[in-house]
Amino acid sequence: MSALVTLTGVSKTFENGTRALAGVDLSVNAGEFVSLVGPSGCGKSTVLRLIAGLIQPDDGAVAFPGGRPEIGFVFQEPTLMPWARTLDNVRLPLDLVGMDRARANERAARALTSLGLAGFERAFPRELSGGMRMRVSVARAIAAEPKLLLMDEPFAALDEFTRQALNDDLLKLWDDEQLTVLFVTHSVYESAYLSSRVAVMTPRPGRIAADVALSSPRGRDSGYRLTPEFSAAAGQITTSLRGFIGRTSSARH
Repeated sequence: MSALVTLTGVSKTFENGTRALAGVDLSVNAGEFVSLVGPSGCGKSTVLRLIAGLIQPDDGAVAFPGGRPEIGFVFQEPTLMPWARTLDNVRLPLDLVGMDRARANERAARALTSLGLAGFERAFPRELSGGMRMRVSVARAIAAEPKLLLMDEPFAALDEFTRQALNDDLLKLWDDEQLTVLFVTHSVYESAYLSSRVAVMTPRPGRIAADVALSSPRGRDSGYRLTPEFSAAAGQITTSLRGFIGRTSSARH
């Protein structure tokens, strides 16, 4: 597999003096599903923002060996426009690049269908459940047909049933759309279910302390959570995190 994005010796200190990252080395290959886990405040979200180009590193480099791909970003909150209907919310990134309205509507509708939201194109955000609003947020991110999807704890606020359903939807989407995904989560079990690799970060200033290789998540369904393989994967990740359990940081990532 070829690297889609690489971080080499990346460090970041914010204006308030918070040293978020120190010497992060990470490579994400095309087609992988990689999760970032680690203590609160360790810089997981900062890594995503650096890759997206929202902020710049102080030291080191963020590189795209094959050229910068189209990037989609799903944040912790859906951040939908409350005055706009579902289809208009999903179409937003296409409108911003000046895509023809008919083509943009078609792409947005297709993205909604892939997330199980066909028939809700004219609904306002207030008319949707929390899980449905997050599905709209994911649909908006994939409407631009990205090659790299960055996801910052998108399901953390949802109940467990909805979260597991969205995990299944995400794996199907990853497979169907041939995406590369970098996914931030605090959940060992979520990372074990979704990922082909899990990168474990240290407390602030964050760096990559362990890189746990797992089997491909293609074909996984809810039954996988009951298998010895799943338990073993969760155990591997937990062991890598064990040295950081109980260590806290006052900083936010």
